[in-house]
Amino acid sequence: MQAMVCIGEPVPAERAKQMNPVVLAFVGDAVYTLLVREKLALALKSKAGELNRRAADVVSAHGQSQTMERVLPLLTEEEEEIYRRGRNAHKPTRSKNASVAEYVRSTGAEALIGYLYLTGDTARIEALFFAEENS
Repeated sequence: MQAMVCIGEPVPAERAKQMNPVVLAFVGDAVYTLLVREKLALALKSKAGELNRRAADVVSAHGQSQTMERVLPLLTEEEEEIYRRGRNAHKPTRSKNASVAEYVRSTGAEALIGYLYLTGDTARIEALFFAEENS
């Protein structure tokens, strides 16, 4: 399995930990969406509309919340801390199509993905969120 490419230079972990968790979630949302779309595009012979529908199910607050429930037992203490900070952060918006619990779990997941991406640990994103046993 080929590791994902980190486009920018990795950020030191201490700097990433000091970032606002909503900003980490902002980055994590984009990274997760891109990775899900890439996986679907490479795995399925579908038209863009179908790929978009499938991606929307996975990257929705509901989908991310379900994924996070499976991933949570696999987290290190440091990853749990980042997840909790994202989950507990004050968000400027609310989800229209998910419960409050799903929305906060998905924000925590996005913050964790953003942190892992910014620190260059894309292999860990792959292991946690895209390994076969977590599908």
